[in-house]
Amino acid sequence: MGIEIERKFLIDTNKLPPLTNGYTIKQGYIQTADHTTVRVRIRNQDAFLTIKGKSVGASRLEFEYPIPLQDANDMLNALCQSSVINKTRYLVEHEEHTWEVDVFEGSNKGLVVAEVELESEDEAFTLPSWITKDVTDDIRYFNSNLVENPYSNW
Repeated sequence: MGIEIERKFLIDTNKLPPLTNGYTIKQGYIQTADHTTVRVRIRNQDAFLTIKGKSVGASRLEFEYPIPLQDANDMLNALCQSSVINKTRYLVEHEEHTWEVDVFEGSNKGLVVAEVELESEDEAFTLPSWITKDVTDDIRYFNSNLVENPYSNW
């Protein structure tokens, strides 16, 4: 069973190191009847179907499977609710962790967040100087919610 333990933060883009080697992500969400999230994601030319459980603190169940690119495109067009998320992800190393910095586009343009995956909820880690605010528990910043209530509407 896969468990994702992830913290999410807002950042001061003026303090970020230069971002290089980013990759594009296009993702959408298939509606479910409960707190389960079903995500379809295209990362460059690779496609994935991800099922995530309800968040409890910074943890939740996560299962991810590669799928054919054409299937992902068909799912995004036919099954995903509302709009899709478009962003570029950059990997930034800081001490013992790799931080994922997401620069959003489209209706979420202007939003830049950083995520870090941890081994446990109580794992100690050092925040980079460019981190400003922990938004792990703020559901507005969940990608699945940004589809329904994009950053440009706030």
